Amino acid sequence: MDSASDAHGRHKCAACFRQFNKMEHLVEHMRAARHSSHEPRCDICRKHCRSFEALRDHLGVGGSTLPKAAYCADAFAARGCTICLRVLASAAALGAHSAACRLSRIPPPMMSRALQHHQLPAATQPHGGGGEGGALALGCKMVGAGSDGSLDVCARVCVIDEQENILFEAFVKPLLPVTHYRYETTGIRPEHLRDGASTTVKNAQRRVEELLLNGEQPWKVRTSRGRARLLVGHGLDHDLDALGMDYPGYLKRDTATYPPLMKTSKLSNSLRFLTHKYLGYDIQTGHQHPFEDCVAAMRLYRRMRGQQQHPRGGGGDADAPAAATADQAFPAWRQRELERMTPEELLRLSTPDYRCWCLDA
Repeated sequence: MDSASDAHGRHKCAACFRQFNKMEHLVEHMRAARHSSHEPRCDICRKHCRSFEALRDHLGVGGSTLPKAAYCADAFAARGCTICLRVLASAAALGAHSAACRLSRIPPPMMSRALQHHQLPAATQPHGGGGEGGALALGCKMVGAGSDGSLDVCARVCVIDEQENILFEAFVKPLLPVTHYRYETTGIRPEHLRDGASTTVKNAQRRVEELLLNGEQPWKVRTSRGRARLLVGHGLDHDLDALGMDYPGYLKRDTATYPPLMKTSKLSNSLRFLTHKYLGYDIQTGHQHPFEDCVAAMRLYRRMRGQQQHPRGGGGDADAPAAATADQAFPAWRQRELERMTPEELLRLSTPDYRCWCLDA
């Protein structure tokens, strides 16, 4: 009998280990679940999880042990890293690994008046990984406009590279009158947004766009990346809207919408939570600086890009386009052929419904 079927003839998914009475039900499950070798995976039982939050529950991190994962939870408690969720060979190896895995907070730079509107010359801007142009992280801080101060308008912007160097930072004078400076969290006062102490939204937009395009024409970037840079951030659509900007979706790397980092398929985790859980330090305490948000988002991106939860080239989906649909991987006209395949063969056919960031490396 197939190793993926038990004595009662039930068929077990090779990824999440769910069991089905009929093979056609397993095929339908694979068509809907979109399992792939890019999913977070338990180092002990090799079970695939949809997100790192699901993997944390499976491993019992924080005390939420699932009944069927008690063995995994015990092994993880003895030699597992609570930051990256890897299981090490021994407790001694865990100690050395944890020291390197847990990052430390970088205090935001003190920006004097002379350093406002700061931008490195184009010749000194480092490139880094993530393709020819590398990646940049964008962070914005909002103040309130409108009669009740609930309308977000950008008042401070920061852009960093992969080496966490500041390429551009400035206070931004909003187009609308500010009715709530939110000083308790932003640290922004009226004098920061006066003429001469701040730049305009249009100038900030132009500076950020120049850094991202890296010499490419805007119309060309819509279909071909060229030298353009990847844009990393948390809640990028919100920040770009505040700057009156647009950027192609295939060049965005948003930690708020990346499925392995989300709480559920429709609910995002906060950047503060992600930084605490997956980087090992706290941010957004006291007056918040966009530099801290940029650094946290970039570190999360680099950590996700370097994930080795799956074998390189070991799955059939390693180089598959993110736009591949379930109907393309499991077409209805191949139903009978699919039902004769083993669960492992079905998993090799399956493609994720998102582009894994490891493909940027």
